[in-house]
Amino acid sequence: MLRARIFTAIVLVAVLLLVLLVLPPMAATLAVALAVLAGAWEWSGFLGLVQRVPRLAYVGLVGLVGALALLTTELLVDPRPVLWTALAWWALAFVWVLRFPRPIGRQVAALCGFAVLLPLWLVLALLVTRPGDGPLLVLLLLVIVWAADIGAYFAGRAFGRVKLAPQVSPGKTWEGVLGGLVAALLVAAAGAQALSLPVVGMLLLTPALVMISVLGDLTVSMFKRNAGLKDSGRLLPGHGGILDRVDSLSAAAPLFLLGLGWLGAG
Repeated sequence: MLRARIFTAIVLVAVLLLVLLVLPPMAATLAVALAVLAGAWEWSGFLGLVQRVPRLAYVGLVGLVGALALLTTELLVDPRPVLWTALAWWALAFVWVLRFPRPIGRQVAALCGFAVLLPLWLVLALLVTRPGDGPLLVLLLLVIVWAADIGAYFAGRAFGRVKLAPQVSPGKTWEGVLGGLVAALLVAAAGAQALSLPVVGMLLLTPALVMISVLGDLTVSMFKRNAGLKDSGRLLPGHGGILDRVDSLSAAAPLFLLGLGWLGAG
């Protein structure tokens, strides 16, 4: 299992670097769309859908709404209404995580899939097509989220005592969150310096990114548990599915793009 996990991680990093640093913007945008639609397929499993046709219908609906959003000039010029709406959704998700294990109905869960996936799609599409530093900003966001995840894993294993959300994710601890925060701050400082972003501003933004990324992880875990699933899928050996890898990113992405505006880099 560990060997498969490491091999998959290496392949994922190579693919991401190819998409962000080598492919032209339109091809990178297509890759983002395919990843989001794969996530929508996995989310349809949270709804208890088993047959292929209903699952494809859900994927098609997510794709249609996302494509229409990306074709809306106003959203491309000023995505802030969508980003603030996404943050409002994550505030609601925080309440749900606190109240779990209250059951979540299929219709509500279906709408929540849109709230998780579509803002992520918009943010990544805007950044990968942004001239100059756009792909590097995506890479910075990814590295911050990964650092928080890896730091939390090792700090939690070494020092974890106080459970964060035992009903949703029994393995997560507050000590792990603090370890993830330290790792993310180090990476954020180095990344801001490399990309000529305000270092102090990035260090102020990073704790919020870490906390909302944890919320993203917990929220997707909540929907998996609500559906009686351990992983969102089996696409990535040793890692589960696409949603298991972008759960934290889906929550952090809208805040990151808003934060870039606050830093004067939006």
